[in-house]
Amino acid sequence: MKSLLFVASLLMAVSLCAYTDSDMDGVDDSIDQCPNTPLTDLADISGCTKGSLASPHHYDIIVGLNYSDSDYRSLNAMDTLATSFQVDYYYRQLSIQASTSFFTTDGGRYSDSGLYDSFLGASYRLDRSDNLSISLSAGLILPTYHTELNNNNMDYTASMNLSYTLENINIFGGYTFTLINDDNVDEITYQNTNTLSVGVGSYVDNKLYMSASYSVGDSIYKGLADIKTATVHGYYSIDKDRFATVSYAHGLSDTASDNYFSVRLGFLF
Repeated sequence: MKSLLFVASLLMAVSLCAYTDSDMDGVDDSIDQCPNTPLTDLADISGCTKGSLASPHHYDIIVGLNYSDSDYRSLNAMDTLATSFQVDYYYRQLSIQASTSFFTTDGGRYSDSGLYDSFLGASYRLDRSDNLSISLSAGLILPTYHTELNNNNMDYTASMNLSYTLENINIFGGYTFTLINDDNVDEITYQNTNTLSVGVGSYVDNKLYMSASYSVGDSIYKGLADIKTATVHGYYSIDKDRFATVSYAHGLSDTASDNYFSVRLGFLF
């Protein structure tokens, strides 16, 4: 009898020692068909993901420093330095953005400082396939920039952007319409604006993305030439919690800033 109990205990110990679950999903490695299931995933009897415990809510905070060497509002040569602050909230395909910036402008006959107009908007991404996505956006341009030109009313904007990715190449384009509600003053007449953009980018590696784009759009002032700009942009993932972007834009028309440079640092939550 003692021998039988000893043998049974030995077999039980061997069987317990033989059980191995490397990814801790509750399924033995010997029958686990997905051996590297993340800890935040729920696994089925085969060891493969059937759900996730990770929160679908994500946030980021982005701070930036921007410089331009002319002012498209007055077309007078001047230097403008601005600091920007942006907060984004993401829930699955939905994102909400709020941003503002503080500027200091210095020119030969003009200097000023204060807040630019602030922005509050939302965007929804439609993934039509593994390669193609469409984003629909709408937003409010809040009149936090005050001048004597009666442009202190709230404006509205809506846009559609398309992105197509094939391997490491990304082609994108977009259209934006802005409803300008500012009141005309003296010889200045405001108008609604339409802007088109197109560009191409490349995922250089899993950390770096580079792109070049061209945009053309109406000036908010009726009678002025279109605003045309060429832009190069870079995005770098520092680690899982931080990223940085660098942008340079060159004005191709008299109504655009001659040169614009931006550096931003983002924090993910």
